[in-house]
Amino acid sequence: MNRSNTSAAALAAMAAMAAMAVCTPAAAQPDTLGKIKESGAVTMGVRDASGAMSFTLGPGKYTGFHVEICERIVGDIKKNLQLDKLDVKYQLVTPQNRIALVQNGTVDIECGTTTNNAARQKDVAFAPTLYVEGIRIAVKTGSGIATPAQLAGKTVAATTGSTSVPALRKLKRDGIADISDVLAKDNSEGFLLLETGRAEGFVADGQILATLISKSKEPEKFRLLDQVLAVEPIAIMMRKGDPAFKKLVDDSVLALARSGDVARIYDKWFLQPIPPSGSKVGLQANAMTKAAWATPTDKPLEAYEAR
Repeated sequence: MNRSNTSAAALAAMAAMAAMAVCTPAAAQPDTLGKIKESGAVTMGVRDASGAMSFTLGPGKYTGFHVEICERIVGDIKKNLQLDKLDVKYQLVTPQNRIALVQNGTVDIECGTTTNNAARQKDVAFAPTLYVEGIRIAVKTGSGIATPAQLAGKTVAATTGSTSVPALRKLKRDGIADISDVLAKDNSEGFLLLETGRAEGFVADGQILATLISKSKEPEKFRLLDQVLAVEPIAIMMRKGDPAFKKLVDDSVLALARSGDVARIYDKWFLQPIPPSGSKVGLQANAMTKAAWATPTDKPLEAYEAR
């Protein structure tokens, strides 16, 4: 091919690329409200065994503290979009896939037990926190274990993909190096490992542990150690870079806090009998959670550690 033909081909290629650049945005920004209005549906990410925060009642049925908060938010979305009807679709998520499913648009609002931390804020956005959790350890009452140090030489479980895993490994780095850790696929499996004696401890969010214990066949056989391994703000997650949707979600959460409704919702799920068995979690709101209701913020975990 001669030089003139080469130049012509290059110019043609450049023109084609320019046309594509005009037609295709470099990075399309999410428009969650537009998507919801067009489809007439909102997809809620839920968990099937995240304590009283988000759990299943059977195929396609989910409920819990965070699920109810999200239902209130969905009501505000419906009102804002002036829709006569807004369908709610439930998408089961796991610690391993929840962030990806929010990022790719499969899930519009994630209502499980996700910790808001600085690393995750690079990928997703969070609503103001309404629940501040402590990561703790559950053991068998008759084990004689009263402190984390007494787990030396024993097997301790944590759930894959959860922030309990780094909390457990930090415990090992801080002086209990001979703990043998085993990773469960979900919280139910983690508790089963403790229940069946394949692990002497199970590390998870305190409310998850308290709920699993309350629903077990013999709750009196399990207890939580007093030491809190990590303090974590648990918050509703959504796509990053969508200020209109985030503002609507944030305003809805702030209204629940200011009205006092969040305290009533908390009482319903953590202090009263809950389905399906009518068991009581029996977990009073801690001081950090009450502080979150008084001054809701979407600051990450690291801001709490800095206090």
